Amino acid sequence: VQLQASGGGLVQAGGSSRLSCAASGRSFSDYAIGWFRQGPGKEREFVAAVSRGGGRTYYVDAVKGRFTISRDSAKNMVYLQMNSLRPEDTAVYYCAAQFYLRDWLNGAEYDYFGQGTQVTVSS
Repeated sequence: VQLQASGGGLVQAGGSSRLSCAASGRSFSDYAIGWFRQGPGKEREFVAAVSRGGGRTYYVDAVKGRFTISRDSAKNMVYLQMNSLRPEDTAVYYCAAQFYLRDWLNGAEYDYFGQGTQVTVSS
């Protein structure tokens, strides 16, 4: 599976942005998709994940109620809608694919990572 994240940019605090993850290659429907981020000077952290069928979603506490992950299997796309953005959301965001959801939180359990997209939230 090849993954390509897009949609990042500069956003003011309180604003919104939507990230897209385009998948190609092997059967997209076999993979759960997650979003991770790595802020300046920080370790990579889990943000959100969606199950293969899209029926289950998971979020880190810091983004619950502000971010929404969704997938469009017909288009091989996953989205991360980010609202009420804060400066601490500034990071490079990566989408990742896991063959059959095994451990949504652990980045090491994901089989593929795409290139990241920078999101910068100004105060």
